[in-house]
This record gives sequence, structure tokens and C-alpha cells, in this order.
Amino acid sequence: MNDVYLRENRGISVHDFLVQSQYAVEPDFEEEIIPRKVIEAHRARMNTYYKIFSLLFFFGLWQLISYLNGLNEWFNPVFLPSPAMVIETAYDYILDGTLIGHIGMSFYRMIVGFVIGVVIAVVLGILIATKRDFDNIFTPILNLVGPIPVFAFLSMFLIWFGIGEASKIALIAYATFVPLITYVIDGIKNTDPILIRSARSLGATPYQVFTKVIFKSAMPHIFAGMKISLALTFSALVVAEMMGASEGLGYIIVNAKNWFKMADMFLAATLIGLEYTIFYGLLTLVEKRLFRWKKVGMSKAVEN
Repeated sequence: MNDVYLRENRGISVHDFLVQSQYAVEPDFEEEIIPRKVIEAHRARMNTYYKIFSLLFFFGLWQLISYLNGLNEWFNPVFLPSPAMVIETAYDYILDGTLIGHIGMSFYRMIVGFVIGVVIAVVLGILIATKRDFDNIFTPILNLVGPIPVFAFLSMFLIWFGIGEASKIALIAYATFVPLITYVIDGIKNTDPILIRSARSLGATPYQVFTKVIFKSAMPHIFAGMKISLALTFSALVVAEMMGASEGLGYIIVNAKNWFKMADMFLAATLIGLEYTIFYGLLTLVEKRLFRWKKVGMSKAVEN
């Protein structure tokens, strides 16, 4: 605007130019300002659409490959049933009234074992992180048994707890406990000391310092560990249901293997993946609600 004035009024004084510029007509357009939250919400919706499209593309590609294989017989079509065949199998299970029972039993075993494993990991992790005696006693044991695959204990759990529900839930709880306790200990030990000193200087009691500062500071680490442990929880669930179970999604896989029902295997595997996705999404939703103050550094700083 000033450049235009200078071109049109080259002969006037600087003082007159400054006075006239105060009454100059503003441009007839306004810059569109979009709040950052609106942009982030739009990006979140677009990311959700991309993820849904990715799943639809995956199932569509699976259907196409299965269809083309049925026409050309690149390999035995029985080995790769199409999504349509899997849906038909699910419909048959729904008609005989057993599908809901299998899903419900697997979910019950998973949620009970997961909760027990989380509670034990949090309690023991707090004791190890805050009490030197517990650290000296349990840390060497955890370092010894931690690297051992969880499934190596399956036969022991069956002998100790029998072939009933106790052995399955115990194996799932142990699979949840092992990776999670590390996150609990690290989260508590890595609390910012400035926060602790500030709380103490304001007169907080040791109990208040732990509950209001240390534990809350460790909660994001604990939730991250829970999300990591969830995959092992479902793996332990399937393995546990393959041994001595008469109901559950793992049982469907074993039973289908005995009768070579590939569609049943794919159905059970797909349902396990859906259960994991739903539960992981719930954990993520709770995490976002509890830790709205938490900023994810790079994702907020880098524009993609």
C-alpha cells in the first residue's frame, strides 16, 4: 500500500504523505485465518479416512487375489479362502449360536488376565522403584526370567494350575506383567527431580509427593507399556486356548486345523485382530482423555 502511495504522490512531502496514508482505503480482501485446532481436527479426520481406506483396500486386494487364484489356480484355492467365504463361515457360526460364545470367552480371558497382570506390574514396579530392598531382591529375578519366552511356561502353568481357566488366565497375566513392569519402574525413576523438590518446598507430604507428582508423571509411561503389552496378551490368549480349551477363538483355530477348515482359521484370526484393534483403540482413547496436557513433540512440530 505504501509503495502505491509513493508512486502516486512523488511530489508531496513526507509529513503530508504520512497524514494522507492514515486515511488510505484498506484492501477489499481479508486474510482467511483458520484456527490451529480446526486444522488439526481436519487432519485427524483425514487420517481416520485414510486408515479406513487402507483396511478396505487390504480386504479388497485379498478378495481379488483369492478370486484370480480360483480362476488360474496358481496354488490350491483351499489354502486362501476369500473374505466372502470367511463372512459366510461367520454367518454359519452365528446361526448355530456359537460365535458369540467363542468371542465372549476369549474376551473374558483376555480382560481378566490383562487386568491382573497390570495390577501386579504396577504394585511390584512401585515397590521396586521406591524401595531399595525390593529392588535388590526382585530385579535379579526379573532379569533372569524376563528374556525367557512366555510360551515356554505354558506346560508348567498347565501342571501347576490344571487345564481349566486358571492356567489360561495366569499365562495371559504373566505375558502382560513381564514387559509392563519395566515401563512402570522407568516411569517412576525418571520423574523430573525439579517437580519433586518443588512439591516438597511447598510443604507436600511424602504421600502427596508420590500420588500427585511421581505416580502422575509415570502414568504416560505405564499406558505406553500397557499398549505394548497388549500384543503379547493376545498372543498368550491364542496359545492358551490352543491347549485344553473347548471354547474361544484359539480353540476354533485348533479345531479347524484338525478338520482342515481354512475359512474357520481365517475367521478366528480376523476376529482376534479386530478384538485387539478395538481394545487398543479404547486404551488410546483413555490415554488421550487423561493426558490432554501431553504434547507429542515431533508430530506437533513437523508439518507433513
